[in-house]
Amino acid sequence: MAGMSDTTGTTGTTGHTPLDLPEGDPFGPHNLPYGVFSYADQAPRVGVRIGDHVLDAGGAAAALGSPYVSLLARPTLNSLMAAGPTAWSDVRRALTAWVTVPAHRDTVLPHLHPLSSVTLHLPFEVADYVDFYASENHASNLGRLFRPDEEPLKPNWKHLPVGYHGRSGTVVVSGTDVVRPSGQRKGPGDPSPVFGPSVRLDIETEVGYVVGAPSPQGSSVPLSSYRDHVFGLCLLNDWSARDIQAWETVPLGPHLGKSFATSISAWITPLEALDAARVAPPERTVPLLPYLDDASPDVDPAGYDLRITVSLNGHVISEPPFSGMYWTGAQMLAHMTVNGACLRTGDLYGSGTISGTEDDERGSLIEITWNGRDPLELPDGKRGFLEDGDVVTLSAWAPGPDGLRVGLGEVTGRIVPTTH
Repeated sequence: MAGMSDTTGTTGTTGHTPLDLPEGDPFGPHNLPYGVFSYADQAPRVGVRIGDHVLDAGGAAAALGSPYVSLLARPTLNSLMAAGPTAWSDVRRALTAWVTVPAHRDTVLPHLHPLSSVTLHLPFEVADYVDFYASENHASNLGRLFRPDEEPLKPNWKHLPVGYHGRSGTVVVSGTDVVRPSGQRKGPGDPSPVFGPSVRLDIETEVGYVVGAPSPQGSSVPLSSYRDHVFGLCLLNDWSARDIQAWETVPLGPHLGKSFATSISAWITPLEALDAARVAPPERTVPLLPYLDDASPDVDPAGYDLRITVSLNGHVISEPPFSGMYWTGAQMLAHMTVNGACLRTGDLYGSGTISGTEDDERGSLIEITWNGRDPLELPDGKRGFLEDGDVVTLSAWAPGPDGLRVGLGEVTGRIVPTTH
């Protein structure tokens, strides 16, 4: 579908919108994130968020005689994601026109649905899931916490983006309840491990990168090809059972402590919507091997200024800044494929926990409470780690064009008691 032209016309992002959105709405025509929704007894379909409505993208495309029906009249985003960056740009221009050109108003309005009236679904079929560890502040905090007599960072940390391969089948959409996981755990003073529900259930405030265009096995994706493969970003919460994780990660990596659930937003924000939020990463303090070296002026810096808020039961507990992440999405993608591993449409990789330099910028409870030593004081009681019934919400915005804000779809989850 790459290179198709649309006959419905185009306009800039400052044109009239048929919805008459409030000035500065973070989900205005400058944003247009993609999702999948259903209403009444209808099947799931691709939607585009505009204000507090969702546009049935396939229905609008058919009504307007658009050639993009084959990409948009689908139950998931995978067909559009697989079409590649030229198609992504072409479809985005067409969508912008459909919601801003007054001549399209009467045709588009019947395909708009209030968000309050629809059900949101996992927006794409997840292929593989990889989670990284890209925040120097987070990695340093955990190093100080668990290895107080050593250097906070392991010797490899500034040479490569550390990560692990997760479980794609337990990636769930925002709003899905998270069942407290059970497993083996062993405290430092316990004579032997015990089995039972996790007592140190945590959050990980992350950004997810959604891969669209695949790559062949045996090849690698250079830094310069990041935007050829990554379709968009979303907020991600990689729930973590710290007690299960601590016992099982000797000597291998995370397994049952992570694989029970990973929540993502129902909305995927296209990279083009975040162009005004692009920033350079922090200064590198260790020379990088050529495949990771992003100092060249012709390499996309691939950093983003995302302002994230973490709320627990409606109370703000942290505001981690994404702009300070040491490793970028382009570097993570390059490292993930440098051994010849292929990309598939629907691959998802997470940034790892985002933490800043200040106490109120830490992206996990293990850091915020220093492994439970300093519990959070909330109006509904103290928290070292999550309790049953707790609701965690991640929300974010980024600087957009002309002083506007670009909203990222929130991701929320409620902890429910174990069933096993």
